[in-house]
Amino acid sequence: MSSDGSMRYITISGFGGPEVMSVATGPRPTPGPNEVLIRVSAAGVNRPDVAQRQGTYPPPPGASAVLGLEVAGTIAAMGDQVSGFEIGARVCALVNGGGYAEYCTVPAGQVLPVPDGLDDVAAAAIPETLFTVWANLFQMAGLHEGQDVLVHGGSSGIGTTAIQLANAFGARVFTTAGTDAKCDACLKLGAAVAINYHQQDFVEAVKTATDGRGVDIILDMVGAAYFQRNLSALARDGCLSIIAFLSGSKAEAVNLTPIMVKRLTVTGSTMRPRTEDEKRAIRDDLLDKVWPLIAEGRVKPLIDRVFAFEDAADAHRHMEAGDHIGKIVLAYD
Repeated sequence: MSSDGSMRYITISGFGGPEVMSVATGPRPTPGPNEVLIRVSAAGVNRPDVAQRQGTYPPPPGASAVLGLEVAGTIAAMGDQVSGFEIGARVCALVNGGGYAEYCTVPAGQVLPVPDGLDDVAAAAIPETLFTVWANLFQMAGLHEGQDVLVHGGSSGIGTTAIQLANAFGARVFTTAGTDAKCDACLKLGAAVAINYHQQDFVEAVKTATDGRGVDIILDMVGAAYFQRNLSALARDGCLSIIAFLSGSKAEAVNLTPIMVKRLTVTGSTMRPRTEDEKRAIRDDLLDKVWPLIAEGRVKPLIDRVFAFEDAADAHRHMEAGDHIGKIVLAYD
């Protein structure tokens, strides 16, 4: 990392495939009054990064155009209104953009200490998934002990996190995945039932395992293709929480009757446009309720593969191939 005020970062020459990504050099960002500047040692790779590179998920106003939503490293500088942190402290953070760089600024309310026992690669793999799962599964859907929850895409970064958190808080976890190996990985993480969606209808599998009742909550990132079936798999007073649209956002010819008859709730959100105050509230919940679980080893990131910073394009290719189980991370020199 340069000492002349410059930094390396990943730029994109235009919207498209991984080949549009390359390493560039530019000035380091300067933290605002309520921001922290992090010297980045590792950054998580996430589906929204791929979508931004493809041109379907633009950064919100004021956010860095550089890819990357989660990082780990050390505090290099702070704004004059920031308190509670020290220069040199090891931290991880949910960032609004700019994570694929050697330095990144972030609002102080989105910064967390690296949990005891984690190295920076592991720490970089947790902010985006934990913020997303906590906000959608716990705060919005209200998951609590004794409930049944279905997590689609259980072998993804979001999925592996959701399985562990739901299990740690006393829920029975059902999940879907595309191969037997991925299903086995989900079971090892604490899922009670793992459904290979190429071999089983998840609605029938859920109904069989719950004596026809269905599950209380579904965390879904598939979208349109699963919408009707998700309604069928929910129990009375159940909640469908939608966090992505991997199969599209427009569900056609949907029978909405189950929503009324079973008193269902359909909700969803994206994390990036949330306000700093909203993200700070999620951060505070995580520190209070989830960080102790990480310190105890009851919740931990599952790392699929680590790529060098310069190989970010290969990391995106690996994600798009869909064979990964857990998180993909970039590591910096």
